Amino acid sequence: MEYATINGHRRAYVKVGQGPALLLLHGLGCDHQTWDTVIDELARDHTVIAPDLLGHGASDKPRADYSLGGYANGMRDLLTVLGIERVTVVGHSFGGGVAMQFAYQFPERTERIVLVSSGGLGREVSPAIRAITTPGFHQVMGALTLPVVRHVNATALRVLSHTGLPRTRDLGEVARVYETFVDPRSRAATRHVVRAVVDYRGQVVTMADRAYLTSGLPLCVVWGSDDHVIPVDHAHRAKRLAPWARVEVMERSGHFPHRDHPDRFARLVRDFVAESTPNKFSKAQWRRLLVSGAPAVPPRNVEKRRARHAEDGVTGVEELAAVHELHAAGA
Repeated sequence: MEYATINGHRRAYVKVGQGPALLLLHGLGCDHQTWDTVIDELARDHTVIAPDLLGHGASDKPRADYSLGGYANGMRDLLTVLGIERVTVVGHSFGGGVAMQFAYQFPERTERIVLVSSGGLGREVSPAIRAITTPGFHQVMGALTLPVVRHVNATALRVLSHTGLPRTRDLGEVARVYETFVDPRSRAATRHVVRAVVDYRGQVVTMADRAYLTSGLPLCVVWGSDDHVIPVDHAHRAKRLAPWARVEVMERSGHFPHRDHPDRFARLVRDFVAESTPNKFSKAQWRRLLVSGAPAVPPRNVEKRRARHAEDGVTGVEELAAVHELHAAGA
């Protein structure tokens, strides 16, 4: 574990290996240890940086900016301090949202993206995540993390995770997150994070309106078939938004495919990096994409695509990426 104080806040991170850089971003309530089953394998031929995001793990938990943009800036600053200019960003769950925001804000520093059970691809999210936005969360969780209560509940979650019963696969990881809430600063930071991206109806941040900007960016999407936190349908939605993406759905896996199948996951990431050409966006290219938006295509083809959207339930800004797909295919 290493530490860097940036903008007055101490940030914890692990940095191992040599080679092209991988930035591993954990999910809500987790820390760098969520990657401990894959770090050594990835570090065989990569420089792996796995930070504890602000408000998590051993990093500071100040009253600060916990927005996606704030986290992306924090990762830019950490990489700058470490002397790393360009990275492949691997983001799990909330970390996937940070990964997409990082690529949006700093395309010239992003070579590829790997999204793992990522947020930001649709509205649906588990009721437990939505509950964090409610006014009484801090007080209720304070009572639930009293020593005896916490021990009983965490033990029960871990036992259930080994039963094979429906919807219990991820409860061991849930227990780890639950135990971090013993620290009131962690509870407060988590509440700020969730309120920035989720309301009572679900996720409020989406990549749909900016998917066309990633057309030159290698993208891999990994999901567990039994994910009950963010449904696996979001992986297929990612494919519609970014038809050039590689999508891998792992069977017998929940919200943490990198922990359920670490060897397969590490091999997938290493192969994806080896087989894809890193993005090399210039500022001029980025400007042209922003100015042009979704290119115009023949109305006949647009109408065909919209008819298919109606059947698939795809509406609104998701059509933008599909129109871009038609243009790229020469339709």
